[in-house]
Amino acid sequence: MQQQSRKSVKDLFEKAALYTKPDEFKRAGLYPYFTEFSRASDSAESEVILGDRPIMMFGSNNYLGLTTHPEVRAAAVEAVSQYGTGCSGSRMLNGTMDLHVRLESELARFMKREAALVFGTGFQTNFGALATITQKGDVIVADRNIHASILDGCLASFAKTQRFRHNDMADLEEILANLQADEGRLIAVDGIFSMEGDTANLPEIARLARNYGARIYVDEAHAIGVLGREGRGTAEHFGVEREVDIVMGTFSKSLASIGGFIAARRDVIEYIKHHSRPFVYSASLAPANAAAALKAIEIIEREPHRRHHLLSMSRRLRGELVSMGFRLIENATAFDGITPILPVVIDDEVLVCRFFWELMNEGVYTNPVLAPAVAHSLIRISCMATHTDQHAERLLEAMRKVGKKLEIIQ
Repeated sequence: MQQQSRKSVKDLFEKAALYTKPDEFKRAGLYPYFTEFSRASDSAESEVILGDRPIMMFGSNNYLGLTTHPEVRAAAVEAVSQYGTGCSGSRMLNGTMDLHVRLESELARFMKREAALVFGTGFQTNFGALATITQKGDVIVADRNIHASILDGCLASFAKTQRFRHNDMADLEEILANLQADEGRLIAVDGIFSMEGDTANLPEIARLARNYGARIYVDEAHAIGVLGREGRGTAEHFGVEREVDIVMGTFSKSLASIGGFIAARRDVIEYIKHHSRPFVYSASLAPANAAAALKAIEIIEREPHRRHHLLSMSRRLRGELVSMGFRLIENATAFDGITPILPVVIDDEVLVCRFFWELMNEGVYTNPVLAPAVAHSLIRISCMATHTDQHAERLLEAMRKVGKKLEIIQ
């Protein structure tokens, strides 16, 4: 075999050498990512410290403000004292503690399901569950705006994946109607779409699933603790819990920790538990994380006023921002505008970065989100239950000032 010269062979790292966009934005003083915070503020759960400066946090998914709750902190510390910092093994072998079993039991009870299964991260949860429960000969029908972890789970499975236009029920029905009878079908959606802030049209999805024999998988990561009379998410909010087959949630939002879970019928959980490679071949959730999530569930049930205040604050800010002249993402459904995610469309990635840094100068942290992560580049504002009227006034004043300075509003 003729040996190829080194110069004639494509360099695997060529793509990395050509990727200069972050450096270009850094040179322009506009790079908005990997901001280093040193700690939470001592004075307010909704503030963080950047260097030695307090910054008002409007870019966190800590919707109920529980990550700094003294009971959650104490539960995590106690777990480290009792169990150590980790299990150094998978759940199947040496990594299952009574703490994991108790957490799964509580999650199943809280979500009103037969059983639950805990994974190490939210991404791993979607990836591991979807890649396992669907197989060759099955079809996953997924919303175009699903989270990357859902998409990667679809791609990792041997099932065929078809995407329907975001919240377009006619498009979903057309896909379902054209599937073959011998194809198992799973509809996969986010309950709350993390960037757009709208919800899946679950009542209509449930109707179509009944008509076409499909199962339903809902990622409730941004909805648990936020929507529903008891905080179980969008399925509870729309009254279709019995028609949703698998619910997924993360601990890194309202549950004040890290990790994720699915809840479903017991046989479905047992199948995934023994076949999901990301679950079987990963070390188990750290004790502190499990204990923090357990305590957060308790507080969610005990303190519904947190959820009520969060949604009230979100409705107020949405209305005020629209009145100022900002364009918030509007969707062709009646199901948006009820979540704590406020996506302010800028539609120019350089302007988004300038807007982000101008807000930072005013002491406000938000999320700059650039295409192709979303269809429109935007500033994503997320509310927390610990935000006060004073926080809201400071945010609105900063938005008004920066919006006028950058000529986004009049």
